Amino acid sequence: MTITNGGFESSSTSAVVRNAASASAASGAEHVTEPVAYDAILLASFGGPEGQDDVIPFLRNVTRGRGIPEERLEEVAHHYRAFGGVSPINDQNRELKAALEAELERRGIDLPVLWGNRNWDPYLRDALTEASERGFTKLIAIGTSAYSSYSSCRQYREDYAIALEETGLGDVIAIDKVRQFFDHPGFVEPFIEGVRQGLADVAAKGIPLEQTHVLFSTHSIPSTDAAKSGPASRGFGEGGAYAAQHLAVAEVVIAAQDAAPAWSLVYQSRSGPPSMPWLEPDINDSITELAGKGVKAVVIVPLGFVSDHMEVKWDLDTEAMETSAEHDVFAVRVPTPGVHAAYVSGLIDLVLERRDGVPVAERPSLTELGPWYDVCRPGCCENVRLGFKPALAGVVP
Repeated sequence: MTITNGGFESSSTSAVVRNAASASAASGAEHVTEPVAYDAILLASFGGPEGQDDVIPFLRNVTRGRGIPEERLEEVAHHYRAFGGVSPINDQNRELKAALEAELERRGIDLPVLWGNRNWDPYLRDALTEASERGFTKLIAIGTSAYSSYSSCRQYREDYAIALEETGLGDVIAIDKVRQFFDHPGFVEPFIEGVRQGLADVAAKGIPLEQTHVLFSTHSIPSTDAAKSGPASRGFGEGGAYAAQHLAVAEVVIAAQDAAPAWSLVYQSRSGPPSMPWLEPDINDSITELAGKGVKAVVIVPLGFVSDHMEVKWDLDTEAMETSAEHDVFAVRVPTPGVHAAYVSGLIDLVLERRDGVPVAERPSLTELGPWYDVCRPGCCENVRLGFKPALAGVVP
């Protein structure tokens, strides 16, 4: 192999894979079925403020380079300030880290778990510095986002590259990542259970199934980013892999219920100027419309989220619940996976897929879209406004 354009070029596949990949992943194959002796797990998350003084600096980190005015940051800061300036996400990741460590110990697996955030302390660079100090050179990363899009996958991979550059460890530490796990049983099972319980709660109120609607909610993203999510060769269409993955998982969740209620995919947490198209419909608009059609109950499923962080606590537990109450619609919000035993066990299974080089045919996936790629494909999840930046764990660009 020869170094070219900041990556490794394999003469056998003509794929260019960003450096800092393990030798097994450097060929650029869609799925890596060669075992890799990883030293540690890198749990990578978004991060969040842990006090009122942290809120604006945190939001500046999140929006750096996007030209967001301070007035807009203050508007968003209101969501955090309503919870004392503390995002629940850091405590949730502390719990997840502890749960992963307990599951590893239960299975007798010696893999330390390091935790680093993209936008707040502890940062990814801190985790990589710790890895270097402890002599770890091969990391397998778990990003706390299940789906394919710029913000939920590629931006994580860009931040791995930035952290290696900031620490000067690009020639020392290799980072691979587990596949996007939207249709892994460990991620989906908690939602199946949650919807079953939510429908039972609705039935206990005497509301019939025909007046009940399940709303699968996820974070809205710019339509241009959605169209670029996933590899172009798959031809996912206007909503890209992002919408296709959510729809496929929602179908699995509904099919697992004793009775099939009406359902739809909705979006939340949009930002950006009104002139920029984002994925729709908004969950609050959908609740209003459903109420006008005689729907008396909604089961809200935070399908796009792994834990009860701010978008769940504010946009669903606050705003969507208020909208439901305004229209006299009974609303139940389903739990996120959090530290559900199936989810924690599933994340460890994903790590072991890569550590042990599990054949693709033996990798579980509940939709026809998976199992997703170990090494992200060329041009996958482009940010149209920012262009391509160095990103680990994928084929260039």
